[in-house]
Amino acid sequence: MDILYKNDDFVFSYRVGGILIREGKILLQKPVNDDYAIIGGHVSSMETSKETLIREFKEEIHADISVDNLMAIGEIFFPWGDKPCHQICLYYKIHLENENSIPLTGSFWGYDDFDNKRIDLEFCWVPLKELEKGLKVYPLELIPYILQPKEEAVHFISRQI
Repeated sequence: MDILYKNDDFVFSYRVGGILIREGKILLQKPVNDDYAIIGGHVSSMETSKETLIREFKEEIHADISVDNLMAIGEIFFPWGDKPCHQICLYYKIHLENENSIPLTGSFWGYDDFDNKRIDLEFCWVPLKELEKGLKVYPLELIPYILQPKEEAVHFISRQI
């Protein structure tokens, strides 16, 4: 059961995201008709954030990953349909356990199940230079820390509403 609470007034979400960088490119997800985002998903009850990340990469792109260090903690406020959402998201640096498990260039398709619906997702290897040029990747406030990682985890706030 995902740690995702909805009521009449707002939504609360606990999420985790994986930063996978290889040869100057980052692997991002792009839902159809939407902007790029960091790959990840909602933490399930009684599951650690690292376990969630491993599970999400296995489910969505059939990749085995190892979770390295915590890079950032985000408090993100954005519209969830017609309600405001308050999301806490932990972002980890990760790496592939088996580099032959997914395409290492270009893009490929995967999917996620959300609210009992299948959501097709394009997974794209995007040059970090594109992020430097202003490519929209949500949350935008995380981008500087991807481009110039800090020694310790950072905290940021993203207000999209």
